[in-house]
Amino acid sequence: MPKVKSETSFAVIGGGMAGILSVIKLAEAGFERVTLFEKADELGGTWRENTYPGVACDVPSHLYSYSFELNPEWSHLFSPGPEIHKYLLKVAQKYGVRQKARLSDEVVKMSFEGGKWRILTQGGYDQSFDFVIAATGVLHHPSYPSISGLDKFEGHMFHSARWDHSVDLEGKSLGVIGTGSTAVQIVAAATPKVGRLDLFQRTPQWILQVQNPSIDEVDKEKYRKDPSLMLDLHEELSKSFADNFANAVVDADSKEVKILEELCKMNLENNVTDPELREKLRPDYRAACKRLIISPNFYEAIQMPNANLVTSPIVQAESNGIRTQDGELHELDILVLATGFRVDRFMRPIEVFGLDGVSLDETWKERPSAYLAISIPDFPNMFMLNGPNGPVGNFSLIEVAEVQFKYIMQLVDRAMTAESGVICATHSAAETFENERIEAAKKTVWVTGCKSWYLDDRGVPAAWPWNFEHFRAKMEKPVDEDYELVTLAPL
Repeated sequence: MPKVKSETSFAVIGGGMAGILSVIKLAEAGFERVTLFEKADELGGTWRENTYPGVACDVPSHLYSYSFELNPEWSHLFSPGPEIHKYLLKVAQKYGVRQKARLSDEVVKMSFEGGKWRILTQGGYDQSFDFVIAATGVLHHPSYPSISGLDKFEGHMFHSARWDHSVDLEGKSLGVIGTGSTAVQIVAAATPKVGRLDLFQRTPQWILQVQNPSIDEVDKEKYRKDPSLMLDLHEELSKSFADNFANAVVDADSKEVKILEELCKMNLENNVTDPELREKLRPDYRAACKRLIISPNFYEAIQMPNANLVTSPIVQAESNGIRTQDGELHELDILVLATGFRVDRFMRPIEVFGLDGVSLDETWKERPSAYLAISIPDFPNMFMLNGPNGPVGNFSLIEVAEVQFKYIMQLVDRAMTAESGVICATHSAAETFENERIEAAKKTVWVTGCKSWYLDDRGVPAAWPWNFEHFRAKMEKPVDEDYELVTLAPL
């Protein structure tokens, strides 16, 4: 018998940006039986967990906002992390998300039994739901480097996503391992405070110099009085971001990518005065092959008298510092591991079992995949926001999640009106999508000669390889034959 809204239940896994969005939009659609599961003691996702000095979003704030809850109070073009977290909590409070959240209760197992998803948590909660929306995010399982002797270091040591705020940086010797966006932000923010900063660089990065002006009170007041101005700005930023960056990186030969390359080269040439340091900072791959880093002042910071770029490979950690291949011991009070995240985890380590007990770990034993980054064959009524091979590298993830959610609700509607009430992508649709994705990825700038977290074990970018228009078109309406309404065996 078809489901009715008042009796249909949803489990939302993850209390970050996409999880908050899901609860709000489900309520808007008339679904009341919604439970959000969050393993931490607070909502906010990556903006709750990443609190390191200088943390900020590299998408303009008026674009990195819910379209239905635009914010006139953003302080900067690219606002700092604590401000983004505060915004998310304010939205969650306004729409009653917290009342539907189970905080500090991590989901440990999900199994599809009798047409429903049975959810078990670490705290002993055991309940079944009609649908699951996995909003677990991508960048939340820290990746730790395999450096000999790290356990012997006697100073303060922590991952950038587990920043220890009890440790005072003032006047200390700080070592930062990594050169991605996080490390760049830390170096720019921390160098003026510390006694010495050593940045351990394995691979240099192209840096696009983008200023981060504050938004003055005059503009804020205009946005408060006329919210339509913010909507216009949101759409303008979306188009500009797509045209000048998101659409550019999926075509390695585009004129926009070449412009980005020239701008990055100009930043290096014009702002690093020491020829030797300049060459150490010069990548040997194309700009945007790795995730392009924006910073108004990284080169300024790394040229400060107390900053030191270390390019000799790390040999081992010792009790009082890091030993490099050239024999030098870099004595440190604090060591920060800005070494990124395990981007292949998604909802794992949750044990997930679909139709006939098929294991997600087994399904993903080679690498994670999902049809259109949303649905996994054999795992019915479970949909992912920002899932595998989605637009994590080149679009605003809030905008992505909103578009994906509308698509998911069409699948929910189709399932609810069907006799079985159970839907998932077909194996053939998933296989076709994967083949098309791999072929399209060959044209992107991500495969032009660098190693990055975008690339899977085959060297194929695990990111959406088409432009934003293609993404919107695919998300407009599900293709009926790409999904199957699963007939369940009688109990």
